[in-house]
Amino acid sequence: MGLCLPCMGGAVKDVVETPDPEIKRRQLAEAAEKRQMEASSRGIKNAYSVEQKKKKQEEMEKRMTASGSGGGGLRHCLAAHLNNWQAEASACKPKGKG
Repeated sequence: MGLCLPCMGGAVKDVVETPDPEIKRRQLAEAAEKRQMEASSRGIKNAYSVEQKKKKQEEMEKRMTASGSGGGGLRHCLAAHLNNWQAEASACKPKGKG
């Protein structure tokens, strides 16, 4: 009957030792990093170009926030036009009678 005892001659050679936890952790981290790199470049022909564009975009965003203007978008544009319109309207009002 099939008894599996380590004291039997060949059974000891078949036992796989688990690696040190630190080695295992390092191997898992390397594998995860490799998977992440493969996933990020999937479907992209020139990964270097994409990285350069991403860096340029981040740099532009930093400049915009550092300058404080940021363009303001539509809200800023509308507010500026409203202020101009109000200034023109008040300039066109007739002066008091007198």
